[in-house]
Amino acid sequence: RSLRVLDGLVFLFSAVDGVEPQSETNWRLADNYKVPRIGFVNKMDRQGSNFMAVCQQVKDMLGSNAVPIVMNIGDEADFKGIVDLVKNRAIVWHDETQGSTFDVIDIPEELKAEAAELRAQLIEEVASYDENLLEKFMEDEDSITEEEVHAALRAAVMDMSIIPMICGSAFKNKGVQLLLDAVVDYLPSPIDIPPVKGNLPNSEEEATRKSDDSESFSLLAFKVMNDPFVGSLTFCRVYSGVAETGSTLLNSTRGKRERLGRMLLMHANSREDITEARAGDIVAIAGLKDTYTGDTLCDQNKTIVLEKMDFPDPVIEVAVEPKTKADQEKMSEALQRLAKEDPSFRVSVDHESTQTIIKGMGELHLDIIVDRLKREFQVEANVGAPQVAYRETITKTIDTDYIHKKQSGGAGQFARVVIEFTPLDPGEGFVFDNKIVGGKIPKEYIPGVEKGLKSSKESGVLAGFPVIDFKAVLKDGAFHDVDSSVLAFEIAAKAAFREGISAAGPVLLEPMMSVEVVTPEGYMGDVIGDLNSRRGQVSESEKRANAQVIKAMVPLANMFGYVNNLRSMSQGRASYSMEFDHYQQVPQQVAEEVREKLSG
Repeated sequence: RSLRVLDGLVFLFSAVDGVEPQSETNWRLADNYKVPRIGFVNKMDRQGSNFMAVCQQVKDMLGSNAVPIVMNIGDEADFKGIVDLVKNRAIVWHDETQGSTFDVIDIPEELKAEAAELRAQLIEEVASYDENLLEKFMEDEDSITEEEVHAALRAAVMDMSIIPMICGSAFKNKGVQLLLDAVVDYLPSPIDIPPVKGNLPNSEEEATRKSDDSESFSLLAFKVMNDPFVGSLTFCRVYSGVAETGSTLLNSTRGKRERLGRMLLMHANSREDITEARAGDIVAIAGLKDTYTGDTLCDQNKTIVLEKMDFPDPVIEVAVEPKTKADQEKMSEALQRLAKEDPSFRVSVDHESTQTIIKGMGELHLDIIVDRLKREFQVEANVGAPQVAYRETITKTIDTDYIHKKQSGGAGQFARVVIEFTPLDPGEGFVFDNKIVGGKIPKEYIPGVEKGLKSSKESGVLAGFPVIDFKAVLKDGAFHDVDSSVLAFEIAAKAAFREGISAAGPVLLEPMMSVEVVTPEGYMGDVIGDLNSRRGQVSESEKRANAQVIKAMVPLANMFGYVNNLRSMSQGRASYSMEFDHYQQVPQQVAEEVREKLSG
């Protein structure tokens, strides 16, 4: 969520552990949002640190053009300074002042040759993105000035062509000064980014806003949290214009007005009250009643809906109930507040069993939710066994011709629809296409067909799971001047869905998780054997530092309780991470077991 509103970022790596599983996940997200970045390799004072090795890992494992713009002086406990390759000088920190003071010196004689080679590589890399600099580099490398390198490097960073890499030890205040300078020198400011895009409310017409105080006001809410002192806090990125406390804005996403009450600038755990927010600011607003993550607030007279944020659908669900009936209302209110904070967490009520169902991205996610219920809201809950969020889809194209006809005195109901159901590629969701021509179905009845299909796809024909990745084309139909209505076509579409999907080769899908296990080499065989026993498919294994990294694709249904098994087989020395990857067809035997379990 934060990446959506950032103009640039600093990516932290450990000089000992290098690129870790979560690094890869966050790097891909930053790529998706096209956020320019700087790499900072921390913990250079620790045993086993290796700056250049981490730079190479960033290149190889993250597929990026990581270019060191500094060179470390000393390693591990002897790490004392760096060579600034852009300014061609050395910086040495004073240990007695915990790095708060330092000396700028000439590059030590014994490091000059290595520094010269690295600087030449840096200039050559930067010059490849600047024709004038490249020409100068070919003629006389020594004639290139510090300012020219700086300007070309900044342009390459903002274009995401180069990731400058810096090293240091944050704990000892070494390297952080250069990092902060690099943020100012190389990352874009709000005025450097292109105008933000959006749409006019209830329209496909595109609208834009420049990052300028003179533009009409617009902001995007990217995080909601509950603060024990202030109450609800909504974190927002201001993209254009100026707004003052007390002014009224339009939530263009929901069509509701919001009054700007108290506004805060957040500095880690401290805060500062402000009276106005300007283009480029990130502020926290207290007391917004109807604004959720991803909503747009804008000028009431010049509206825009900024591009929404995408959130993954939950893959796991559990039933929860308070340990005491007196806490039922308290728990419901707490879960709604948590759902407002976290868009990937959902709450619903099963109308048949009246149970409260919470849904999330994994066991750990829901464990944290239950823990927060206890810590923050003083509600202890009983939690049921986790259930996998299966899906259904179809495997072949089928045409369905359905007539809904009902006569019970007075006006009746009539609607005929001919719908073609076609499977789509994984991840394409649901597509409705209206191909009616010649007025065979009046256009005012078409929304009824789409509504019927959308509501029906939430409960499939195999086991009642949502149906995904299919296209429904309304090809033909008929209506009656008196007896037809939007409701009649909605009912016909629902019946056509049940009939068509049943005949289109329906199959059950299960969530597949991308799993990465980091384990000492001695336990590698046991870990791989255990993953295979969970219907996992090991894709690769590699050595990283002093451990083996195993990557596999495993069904979520077989990953429950995995953390305890892993601890047991590795004596607590292995760790793992997993994230949802895709949905995949369930083997026939497993599908039958799932259906039997649900019907039982």
